[in-house]
Amino acid sequence: MPVSVGYISKEAGTNLWRNRLMTVAAVLTVAVSLALVGSALLLKQGASNATTRWQQGVDVVVFVQPKAAPAQNTAIGTELKQLPFVKSCTARSQSWDYAEAKQLEPPDLSNALSVSDVPSSWRCHLTDASQASVILTEFTGKPGVATVASPTQQIHTMENVIHVLQWVFLSIAVVLLLSASVLILNTIRMAIFARRREVSVMKLVGATNWFIRLPFMAEGLVQGLLGGAVAVLAVLGLYWGIGLDVPHDASGSITAQMAMGGWEVAATCILVLVVGVGVGVIGSAFAVRRFLDV
Repeated sequence: MPVSVGYISKEAGTNLWRNRLMTVAAVLTVAVSLALVGSALLLKQGASNATTRWQQGVDVVVFVQPKAAPAQNTAIGTELKQLPFVKSCTARSQSWDYAEAKQLEPPDLSNALSVSDVPSSWRCHLTDASQASVILTEFTGKPGVATVASPTQQIHTMENVIHVLQWVFLSIAVVLLLSASVLILNTIRMAIFARRREVSVMKLVGATNWFIRLPFMAEGLVQGLLGGAVAVLAVLGLYWGIGLDVPHDASGSITAQMAMGGWEVAATCILVLVVGVGVGVIGSAFAVRRFLDV
């Protein structure tokens, strides 16, 4: 018995309408699940973007001994600029560092300082924050170097936090996807149970297995597709709602640092749709195989 697209569409539509309350419940549950998955993926990408931009803004400060010769100071700066992961280095004079110390240090300590007591410095901007420890290791104790200030511990902490968040997002996504699959499976199971006599008659008149199975699988596909479409709207609402579309250099806010391009959002939305269809097809296929005796 041939199977036509028109027959599959008609039967799937009839099943969906006949069990419209369950269909709406399944679509909404899938939508909520996939919206959380999509939002988690979006925030994960935003956190990754923010981390990358934060790391690119890390500065390492190499303080030069106050009594160091000018040639020695210049040599330190030249060596720093030659490092491949150093984006730029700016020289700060003793008077500049003295003015900064006056602002940062307590009055009793800053008043006891003089310009000749304060070291000059090189402020280096890195392209790879993980390499800050290299400068710390290589320049600590070098002739003419007083000390090296590097946010190595802060970088390590940030990387650990992002790593943990990535696993949390992944775990949430897996649990929600399993929940959505089980819901669709139960919905198709109820549709099969409601039409068990009709299926028996179809088998008696010679209907093939796929002739009976495909409408139920199409039903799951439509539920997954509709749920994915609603989830995409939720993801886009999150993207625009919290300002992730704002260019990252437009402000210093966290969301601006998490900003991402349109192609990244489009990829997330496409992935949500594909996962929605996949969940619908897999859930319905398993239900048909498990509960439909054909």
